[in-house]
Amino acid sequence: MPTAANAPEELTTKGQATRARIVGVAADLMTARGVSAVSMLDVRKAANVSGSQLSHYFGDKQSLIRAVIAHQADAVIHLHQAPELGQLDSFSALELWAKLNIESLESRNCQGGCSYGSLAGELAECDPAVRTDLAAGFARWEELFRHGLTLMRDRGDLRPDADPDQLSYAIMAALQGGMLLGQTARDATPLRAALRSVLEYLRSYATTT
Repeated sequence: MPTAANAPEELTTKGQATRARIVGVAADLMTARGVSAVSMLDVRKAANVSGSQLSHYFGDKQSLIRAVIAHQADAVIHLHQAPELGQLDSFSALELWAKLNIESLESRNCQGGCSYGSLAGELAECDPAVRTDLAAGFARWEELFRHGLTLMRDRGDLRPDADPDQLSYAIMAALQGGMLLGQTARDATPLRAALRSVLEYLRSYATTT
């Protein structure tokens, strides 16, 4: 019988759909309320599944949490691969990325912050396996910026001394810090300032024409 440890591809098509629905519902609840405030019973009721169905896919809350982390990481990657952002390999694409993040926070009245960053803030010290999952998700996210910045440097948009690793960390830190401050203040100004500053820093590496 499939267990929480089974990969989704080991399930039937119907089973994969049910599992994905449970994870999506759990992700929405945990984003809205916080992980600690969401019980397995809450998820069962919201997903409209029985206790035996829920335990069939997830033996305990930790296995569900890890599935939610993977789900949220996939969602972040998907958003950053939108056609209008290209490969995040131009100043215009990064400016648009910043604009979209600010608009997203404002559209939610600055509630919720970054869905993935909020998970990390709540869970990073709870369990080594969970922390490893969170770090892997951030690494995938950072790699998108690293790849784009490497392309910019290699084609001469950025100076040879521009370090894609360090610049990627700076972009991520600006986003996460700005999101958290904006969420706390219920004001997007900190996020706007953080992203503007990091993009100005990035432009300091631009080659002159």
